[in-house]
Amino acid sequence: MDEHVIAYTRVSTEEQADSRAGLEAQRAAILLEAQRRGWTEADIHWVEDAGYSGKDLKRPGIKAALEALRRRKADTLVVSKLDRVSRSLLDFAGLMDRATRERWALVALDLGVDTSSPAGEAMAHVTASFAQFERRLIGQRTKDALKIKKAQGVQLGRPVVTSPEIASRIARLRQEGHSFKAIADHLNAAGVATSHGGSKWWPSSVRAVLRTAACG
Repeated sequence: MDEHVIAYTRVSTEEQADSRAGLEAQRAAILLEAQRRGWTEADIHWVEDAGYSGKDLKRPGIKAALEALRRRKADTLVVSKLDRVSRSLLDFAGLMDRATRERWALVALDLGVDTSSPAGEAMAHVTASFAQFERRLIGQRTKDALKIKKAQGVQLGRPVVTSPEIASRIARLRQEGHSFKAIADHLNAAGVATSHGGSKWWPSSVRAVLRTAACG
């Protein structure tokens, strides 16, 4: 490939790849920009993924394009819209880092992203900052969830182990008409460790023991 620009287009199955309308619209937008920049037809190599989702980068077309860029067979990747490459900001942030490391330009016409220019690179960094924010939110949500589980006496990653004696006691109390909360209070008062080795029983953990016993 002697062209220095890779023009990438994509439509998902839902966007009806067989109609070609979406692909042609993307192609027209890129050709208009090519004319503005002075790119000739010989400068451009077209790569498409028709009928692929944009949820990640596991697509043959984008993989081939990125490999060509890595091998310096092209120096620019251009798309009409950022979501044609990926709908994930985290993927975009990774692409921008890759472009910087491998020294090729990433151009997304809809957002004014162009890592070959100062203004476009600034826009790329703004977009990447949102990706970092998204990543931190995901991490924080995970920490909060683990904190709640820990407060409930649950230790993730360990198998549920309830002695037959405790399981029988719980089953007997339930048969006697006690609520899940009453059973949990009883076990806590007796100092019985939870199935995960925690120090406090909750109605949900009592229910889980009974459900496990029923499945067994």
